[in-house]
Amino acid sequence: MQIIQGIREKGAAIVIGVIALSLIGFILMDAKQQGNNIFGARSQNIGKINGSSISYDEFKKKAEVLELQQEQQYGRKPNSSQQAAIREQVWNLLTSQKIFFSESAKLGFEFTPKELETILKSDDPSNPLMREKSLVDPATGKLDIAKVNQVIANLKKANDEQLGYFDEQVIEPQKVGSIFNKYVAMVNASAYYPGWMRDKETADKKNFANISYVAIPYGVISDSAIKVTDEEINKYVQAHKDQFKQEAGRMISFVSFSQKPDGADSSRVRTAVESLKSAFAGETNDMAFLSRNTSTIPFDSTYQPKSKFNSAVIDSIIRQPIGAVYGPYVDQNGYVLAKMLGTKSVFDSVTARHILIGTVNPQTGQPTLEDSVAKMRADSVMAAINTGADFKQMVTKYSTDEGSVANGGEYKNITYGSMVPEFNEFIFTKPVGSRGVVKTQFGYHIIEVLNQKGSSPVYKIAFMAKDIQPSEATINKAQLDANKLAAQKESKAFEEYIKKNGLQKISSNNLIKENDSRVGGDLPDARPLVRWAFEAKKGEVSDVYNMVDKFVVAVVDKIYKEGTQDAETARPMVENVVRNQKKAEQIIKNLGANPTLEKAAAAYGKEIQTAGLDSSLVFSNSSIQNIGFEPKLVGSVFNKENMNKVAAPLAGRNMVYVFRVNGIASKPADTEAESAAFRSQQTTALRNLLANWFEDLRKRATIKDNRSEFN
Repeated sequence: MQIIQGIREKGAAIVIGVIALSLIGFILMDAKQQGNNIFGARSQNIGKINGSSISYDEFKKKAEVLELQQEQQYGRKPNSSQQAAIREQVWNLLTSQKIFFSESAKLGFEFTPKELETILKSDDPSNPLMREKSLVDPATGKLDIAKVNQVIANLKKANDEQLGYFDEQVIEPQKVGSIFNKYVAMVNASAYYPGWMRDKETADKKNFANISYVAIPYGVISDSAIKVTDEEINKYVQAHKDQFKQEAGRMISFVSFSQKPDGADSSRVRTAVESLKSAFAGETNDMAFLSRNTSTIPFDSTYQPKSKFNSAVIDSIIRQPIGAVYGPYVDQNGYVLAKMLGTKSVFDSVTARHILIGTVNPQTGQPTLEDSVAKMRADSVMAAINTGADFKQMVTKYSTDEGSVANGGEYKNITYGSMVPEFNEFIFTKPVGSRGVVKTQFGYHIIEVLNQKGSSPVYKIAFMAKDIQPSEATINKAQLDANKLAAQKESKAFEEYIKKNGLQKISSNNLIKENDSRVGGDLPDARPLVRWAFEAKKGEVSDVYNMVDKFVVAVVDKIYKEGTQDAETARPMVENVVRNQKKAEQIIKNLGANPTLEKAAAAYGKEIQTAGLDSSLVFSNSSIQNIGFEPKLVGSVFNKENMNKVAAPLAGRNMVYVFRVNGIASKPADTEAESAAFRSQQTTALRNLLANWFEDLRKRATIKDNRSEFN
């Protein structure tokens, strides 16, 4: 579909899908010439994973390839935020590969040359060479092995740079996929469900208990009566360190001062556009007028259906007589005048077929055939068709438009304006049966009009537009206000100034890390501010940062060091847990030694209740009907020491429980089918537990990230 998408989207680029060696060299050259060299010329290591280095050059090369692909896909270079996202993607990819390959190498997993050869010579759709048309036999749809062998032979003669690119785009993905599949197969095979576990879990799910109990909620003691100290928070955190690991980072607050245009700026632009209305109406050279007056919407001489005009007032515009000017009206970020230049009727849709003799690569725009050679070939094909040659056979033999070859070059129901102008003009103005050679940006097309249906109006409209831009006075005022806040060089003065002047302070909700390029959703392009935050002290106020449409002044609220959270950080998560522990201690103390159910009920005005009479209280289920999730209580119920007596008071998640186990019974044994289903279920559960194997590898890895030294 490459060519026709290019025609329909008027040349929009498509992601690189290069496999054949013939394309590698020119892409590398293009990358050198056009790549955004934001990296400089360093050669140090950008990080280490379990002692294995990631070189700056390796990181840079992968990032530049992805940036080039994005540029060719969207037709513009990535902005700084997009570059930051690409670099984060590359870092995650490289670290993941280092971790994974290090572990798989210990297990002896390899990707052999024989495996690669088998993959590259297979007709499976996953084979990357199957995407290269020149290597596929059009008659069979299978790889031409002779051509594949030639590609492999040519690779042996390629230079290091070409080999590196081929390795990156073809070999490396196959290696990752192969070793990954082997590793996953091993992990799945290791999910062993031993007999002793099967017997125990079978018994656990068959035995059910019933209990009598008194539940005393922690709410009987008010929160205000229980104080939780930092020492108690720290003690809890130290006992549960794995739950409170902390990355290095910063929490900041900031105030922004908008540089966006205000009401006065809007009025100024409207007046300027209004003053052009009379001259625009009397102008005979509209293209020159728009250029002379620097319209932000360029002149378009083509006719378009109403649906193609991106204007909320298009219905009002097309009702104007020829030569009349409508507006000014607000459209997006500006004021616009619209001049009606003409209208006519065109077909609703056209069916046509074509043969493209391409002169450029549709993916990159690079020349592939001399213009004069393409013109001669197109004329020869046209002459052959006019003398009786089969059009479809000519398509198969000569057309470089992969998207239409299978359909004999035919495209059905083409709407007006969806093709490049020259193609569009021919099929919508020539009668059915017309043939001709038409040149476009893609090469020479031999076109035949097959069918034309319906009739609808199209319009030619000129737009004179000016964006509403902030004036110098607006920008200067915002900067002056920001400078006044930045002059408050410590946090107390910063807070007092904000309160006194009614400013809005925004606090970062998430931890800002050293390599981040954004601060939440408010500051998407904040790399300089992040660098400052990691050099500043707690409470330090920043200078003014100019961020696209705002000036920003920030203060460092807290500095986090890598390790275990302190009491202040952990308190929101831990305070209620510790408070409930202290409440439980008080409740249990108030109950006294060996309390009966009756004594416990009387002490707190609660009733004696029962649970498990419906056979639902089983060891394998941590929830109890009418009580909720209480795994400690379930475990204690099935403790043989608690049978037929009142157990010691137990502190649960939400209440203190005083209970007595009235009895434990068993359900009938499972049928063979039920046992088999249970074994299968438990084996699947074990495999699911292993599904996070890579995250476990990552957690155990030693990762040294030096990226902040490079940007």
